[in-house]
Amino acid sequence: MTEVKEEKGWRQFVRLVQHTKPSKWFMGIALLLSVSTTLVGLMVPLFTKNLINDFTISSLSTGRIILLVSALIIQAVASGISIYLLNHIGQSVVAGIRDRLWKKLLVLPIPFYDENQTGETVSRMTNDTAVVRGLITDHLANFLSGTISIIGSIVVLLLLDWKMALLMFIALPLAAVILMTLGRRMHQVSKGMQTETARFTSVLQQVLSEIRLVKASNAEAIEYKSGKNGITQLFQYGLKEAKIQALITPLIGLVIMVLLVVILGYGGMRVSSGALKAGDLVAFIMYLFQIVMPMGQLAAFFTQFQKATGATERIITIMDMTEEQDDSMMDVNNVNQSIIVENLNYSYKNGDDILKDIWFSAEAGKVTAIVGPSGSGKTTLFSLLERYYQPQQGVIRLGNVPINQFSLFSWRSQIGYVSQESPIVVGTIRDNICYGMDKKVDQAAIERVAKMAFADQFIYELPNGYDTEVGERGIKLSGGQRQRIAIARAFLRDPKILMLDEATSSLDSKSEQVVQQALQNLMKGRTTLVIAHRLSTVIDSDQILFLDKGKITGSGTHEQLIGTHSLYREFAEQQLRINETV
Repeated sequence: MTEVKEEKGWRQFVRLVQHTKPSKWFMGIALLLSVSTTLVGLMVPLFTKNLINDFTISSLSTGRIILLVSALIIQAVASGISIYLLNHIGQSVVAGIRDRLWKKLLVLPIPFYDENQTGETVSRMTNDTAVVRGLITDHLANFLSGTISIIGSIVVLLLLDWKMALLMFIALPLAAVILMTLGRRMHQVSKGMQTETARFTSVLQQVLSEIRLVKASNAEAIEYKSGKNGITQLFQYGLKEAKIQALITPLIGLVIMVLLVVILGYGGMRVSSGALKAGDLVAFIMYLFQIVMPMGQLAAFFTQFQKATGATERIITIMDMTEEQDDSMMDVNNVNQSIIVENLNYSYKNGDDILKDIWFSAEAGKVTAIVGPSGSGKTTLFSLLERYYQPQQGVIRLGNVPINQFSLFSWRSQIGYVSQESPIVVGTIRDNICYGMDKKVDQAAIERVAKMAFADQFIYELPNGYDTEVGERGIKLSGGQRQRIAIARAFLRDPKILMLDEATSSLDSKSEQVVQQALQNLMKGRTTLVIAHRLSTVIDSDQILFLDKGKITGSGTHEQLIGTHSLYREFAEQQLRINETV
């Protein structure tokens, strides 16, 4: 069973590298130079043998010395070029893998990100690909040259003295058994190491990105303990790797040392008896070292290869995941139609029903508000409209056309989404207003939408205006300022469908008034769906849907629901009483 897994891992690694289309010319030249330098190295012991056996002062001709020095210099230069080319190939392979992986991550569906921690995914992009690069740049050349050196040395040794060469075949199988046995164990350890590294990276990212929450909650000691646990686990895996390395190196060294002593003893006896020349014995020992050194390199290669196959498995797992369903190339031609939801049902993987038998129609150009208790499925409904998730049953249509028949790009281009925590990216205010636009936006257009969103008021007060850096997740801006930038961004996209997810619920009263006024401007002439906790913001909506425990239990205008829906009336009375108290 282990052999099958190893074969699968080897094939996966080759497939992963092939997809990056590394330069065959560079690979061929690098391998040719590597083979050439190894062959030159195989000639050196023969030259030494002849030099010792036929040694006289007159034999040290200038030509022979120049030839030897030239060969060594050419070997060094060729080796350097080969190393550079292999590094170039390794870097290009990793760049290709990262490019494919990054492209894949951007088209994976939202459920993938619901189920996988961001830090672990980042680790796949950085740490796992670095392991693959290390195998190609640091070990592949040694593996190829080492293999050639071992085979070539054995062939020459058999020609020099087959009796002494046979002694080596006692040691080589033993060394191979050691490498294979410990290599399997190294594969398991390295795979665990990569998994733990990904988990530790996830902890770091989560804690550092929410450092204000950590400090406000006095959670430094708790988070230190969590991080310390990850550090300890990595330390333990490191020790396991060290133990395997501590076994491989001495055992191989012991086998080779015993072999060397035996060959020196047996060879010395043959030289003293005249059956073997001194130069032959020296050449034999030199060839032995050309076998011993590559054996260590092969051991390092197989160790790194086990790590690389483990990393490859995790990368391939992401590569093989199903992307967002976007089989249609149809564009949205007429967005001024009603959005119709029929028999919509949705549940997450844990089996809990979130939305049950949802039916409603949002008329084009009008405002449909969705209210109800927390956890009733309002945001999930918006996610289905954005096509982040696919319903288990039912259909959402624009007019008579199901929305999944439109291309994702075309459909989402029609939607402007302003949420309670409007996302802000690292960069300037200009970057955030223009985010997602595939062409350069002129300054006049940016200022126009900022004014429509009432964002120009605070932007002009900032030292650098539109070039002001907002910090990570917009930390340098207030909640109201972030919301107004998000509204300006929506204005710039000029969406025909607007979705507002509790866009003012976290703001103070002054900011809410400004943002609400900006939203009123944004809603004009657009099909608008609004999620709201504060009924005061949606009383004038053309239609209000009351969503409770995943079901629509009432629909109509504010006046109609007050008269027919007891829970809505209770909501309204509570909020009215609170407002009167305030």
